[in-house]
Amino acid sequence: MMSIVSPKQNLSSLGRWIRLGFALFLSFMAWDRESWILLAAALFTYYEALIGWCVLYQWMGKNSCPIDSKK
Repeated sequence: MMSIVSPKQNLSSLGRWIRLGFALFLSFMAWDRESWILLAAALFTYYEALIGWCVLYQWMGKNSCPIDSKK
């Protein structure tokens, strides 16, 4: 049976709020310009804000989350 494993958090609360604001902006732009690409970017940004994980931070090895991820 497959289990869904969520990635480890690497975003601080501030980073999550910033991404949420950016996702709202992208959503408005997607609606205004009727763009599926902007909508996809907005949905992915919402996902990042919701789970507290950033793919770019993962690739760079950066972690702004105050929780110790070495456990």
